[in-house]
Amino acid sequence: MSENYTLPIDSSWTVDEIVAVSNFIDRVLAVYETGVAKATLMAHYAQFRDVMPAKSEQKQFDRDFERQTGHSIYQTMKLAQTTTKDRVRG
Repeated sequence: MSENYTLPIDSSWTVDEIVAVSNFIDRVLAVYETGVAKATLMAHYAQFRDVMPAKSEQKQFDRDFERQTGHSIYQTMKLAQTTTKDRVRG
């Protein structure tokens, strides 16, 4: 993505977990730029939740992310879950 942001990476995460979170964030941003297939976004969200299963941790991550980018993970996923289309576009 073209925007510069810093993900709040946990030092205990493995390389695969960092990649999973980063890929999910790229998909969230793509929703607002080009749109993303709903199935792809949901699959990356499941991986994100595997890395960060605690809701409180997800909420803090979302707040930090929204502060930097202006986009909310929560609102993006709410849109994805309620849309009937195959492609999510914000």
